[in-house]
Amino acid sequence: MRQDHDHESEEIKCFDDRNVIRGGKDEVSEDATYVFNGNIKLYVNGGADMEKKIIYTIGREFASGGKSIAKKLSEKLGIPYYDKELLARAAQSSGIAEEIFKLQDEKPTNSFLYSLVMDTYSFGGYHAGASFLEMPLNQRVFLAQFDTIKKIAAEGSCVIVGRCADYALAEEENCINTFIYADKSYRIKRISKELELDENKARDLINRMDKERASYYNFYTSKKWGDSRSYDICLNSEKLGIDGCVEMLLAYSNMVL
Repeated sequence: MRQDHDHESEEIKCFDDRNVIRGGKDEVSEDATYVFNGNIKLYVNGGADMEKKIIYTIGREFASGGKSIAKKLSEKLGIPYYDKELLARAAQSSGIAEEIFKLQDEKPTNSFLYSLVMDTYSFGGYHAGASFLEMPLNQRVFLAQFDTIKKIAAEGSCVIVGRCADYALAEEENCINTFIYADKSYRIKRISKELELDENKARDLINRMDKERASYYNFYTSKKWGDSRSYDICLNSEKLGIDGCVEMLLAYSNMVL
């Protein structure tokens, strides 16, 4: 798809394979970014001109390309992308060292903590004062991250990778929850090349990372990691490719929002 923005002319022309969309000159502000898919205008970034907020959460199998898809989607739409960046924000707001968030990032935890975490959050969040500081470290990390995800979503359209974001934003309007997967043989080849590992080591790494992500997600949510019923849309990155997954997400946005 190609966009031509000419501020001196009387028209804005946006082309894709099927449509030409035209509008008056006054529809464009200097800092506006227009994104079209088919004949539906999804976003206008520019203060009061924002047409609709959409949050994309991206769950992913390890080495499936989920991170690349999320980054490309955010670039295409001109909206913020959060992966490790989310950990930095959670650390800053909570006062917990960022290294702690990285060490515990999407790792399974003590099963007893789940009820404690949810009960505490229901009583006003982690800014409750001394009670927050008295919690186990794993609990504080989860609450800080959970709270940060909700704050990020409240700020506007964005793409968030992993970390149970779909569950944290269950009540968020216009949130598209996605899961990216691919055949293990494809993922082994992909990560072997990227990290320069032999296939056996790549397989072991994939198995370990998938197990950790599944345990973390299944523990903190009422859903099952990788189960299609847990998400709005599941995409096979081996079949679609990175660009194909991005286009499918844009098309899906048009259809359901």
